[in-house]
Amino acid sequence: MRNALKYLFLGIGIIGVVFGLWYLRSIVVYILIAGVLSLMGRPLVNFLEKIRIKNFTLPKALSAIITVFVLWLVIYSFFRIFVPLIISQTAEFSKIDVQPLIEKLKDPFQKIEEAYQKLNIKEGEAVSVQEYFTNKLVSVLNFSIITDFLSSTAGLIGKLFIAAFAITFITFFFLKDKSLLINGIMMFVPTNYEDQTRHALSSIKRLLTRYFIGIIFQVTGIIILVTIGLSIVGLRFDRALLIGLTVGIFNVIPYIGPIIGEVLGLLLGIAPNLGLDFYSEILPLMGYMMLVFIIVQIIDNVLFQPLIFGTSVRAHPLEVFLVIIITATLFGPFAMILAIPAYTVIRVFGKEFFYRYKLVKKLTEHID
Repeated sequence: MRNALKYLFLGIGIIGVVFGLWYLRSIVVYILIAGVLSLMGRPLVNFLEKIRIKNFTLPKALSAIITVFVLWLVIYSFFRIFVPLIISQTAEFSKIDVQPLIEKLKDPFQKIEEAYQKLNIKEGEAVSVQEYFTNKLVSVLNFSIITDFLSSTAGLIGKLFIAAFAITFITFFFLKDKSLLINGIMMFVPTNYEDQTRHALSSIKRLLTRYFIGIIFQVTGIIILVTIGLSIVGLRFDRALLIGLTVGIFNVIPYIGPIIGEVLGLLLGIAPNLGLDFYSEILPLMGYMMLVFIIVQIIDNVLFQPLIFGTSVRAHPLEVFLVIIITATLFGPFAMILAIPAYTVIRVFGKEFFYRYKLVKKLTEHID
């Protein structure tokens, strides 16, 4: 009876915590964002705290303030560069008429249609390849959704200001006291598990710091390489930069992200050149762009990804692949962004609390 009541109250407590977190989800999001920013800024804080001028060292509060300022300066610079670029390119793309390209593609479409009809598809199920392509291209190049979104952000300024202030405030204290977040979590941990939990949280903090910093370097490197490569093959710098941003951001989604980013980048590259001859100008341009994407992808696979997934989270590539596929199947493609951080947390806690199991030992053997 006593055990039954114990588990009943435990279940009620868990339900209450989950409900409270859901009700206060905006605050939880602020804390999570601040936690990620503090992980990214921790190396800079550690560096500033090591600076010595004779007997003078920077106070922790000042180091935290400088780091928060640098983080927001980077974020501001990012939006200052790319938001006007996206707005200007959106206005330009909205004027594009796709009909000239469709006219030039009549001959290739005719050949594809003939091959398509040979598949013996029932007449009621047959769909015109040209019609399908036209509808998809028009929907992709319809930037009215983006324009409406950008215009509606004016009404969100108040909420964004509150969110920015809250995140800044929380980030400052996380940076000032590196044990603050861990100590906050430890308040909910039973005394018997405090040492193991504290060690697990320290390991998670170290691994995720490497991971998020690695992601920043990966995205930045891809944006720079794609921009330089596309500028060399003849695209305007502003358009090459926009495509580089698109490819870099989608590359955060493992495996399928690079493909999506490159397809969108290809469309963004050829869309303003629809008036050119398809075979002599558009097709070679597409080939050069694909060559740039392939070279950048090789560099990413050989240099960036081993650094992030191997050195940071200490996981085998096949292991990472399976985790990502399972996550995408269960929760959708965009959940893949959180697959590796979540898996890292699970592995670290598994090593601390379930180390006796052979499977757990094998999966966590490379974690420090």
